[in-house]
Amino acid sequence: MAHILIAEDEANIARFIAKGLAKAGHSSDIAPDGMFALQSALHGDYDLIVLDVGLPTIDGFAILAALRESKNTTPVIMCTARTSSEDTVHGLTGGADDYLAKPFQVSELVARVELRLRSRHPEPENPPTGSLPAIRAGAIELDPHSRTAAVGDRRVDLSAREYTLAELFVQNAGSVLSRKQILDRVWGLDHEGRSNVVEVYVRYLRQKFGAEAIETVRGIGYRMLEDPPVGR
Repeated sequence: MAHILIAEDEANIARFIAKGLAKAGHSSDIAPDGMFALQSALHGDYDLIVLDVGLPTIDGFAILAALRESKNTTPVIMCTARTSSEDTVHGLTGGADDYLAKPFQVSELVARVELRLRSRHPEPENPPTGSLPAIRAGAIELDPHSRTAAVGDRRVDLSAREYTLAELFVQNAGSVLSRKQILDRVWGLDHEGRSNVVEVYVRYLRQKFGAEAIETVRGIGYRMLEDPPVGR
């Protein structure tokens, strides 16, 4: 059972979400405004936060920024009536783990909650017997055990999301990955088709690994070279 914070100022929606989470076996607390939500998130012990964007006193984007600046890594699913691609990208690049547009079915929210909880606490198929082997594409090396990256003898700092995307590329070096495949594997469920979050994160990795490390395959997606040229 997970303990979840629901930051939502519309009482009916908050109760609706809480009831759905309870049926799925999770407990929840409701924060009806931004200030209360931020304090609860910073000082409470929550496994996940369902965060509305349009909260009074402090909006959801500001709460998310404050959480990530304080090194709080609790998964956040943002919920909002705003459906523009700019808002979606703002939330995801700001550190949100998922973004759900209102109105939504509670079953969809619960499915996304379960996905995030599984990603945070995966159950290994076999008990670990030691450190996982590094994976490589040329000079790019990823350590799945510590989730760190290096290019040759140079350490590369990656966010959690950047690491997940880099791991997908390195594991599939030489193969083309479609935008949908990347969204499904890195961000979970489908997002707004107009969102350019994939492009944004590919640009981040190119800045860290080298501009030519990841190719754009026009009309299809992206490919990391098997022995990519890397930059500093």
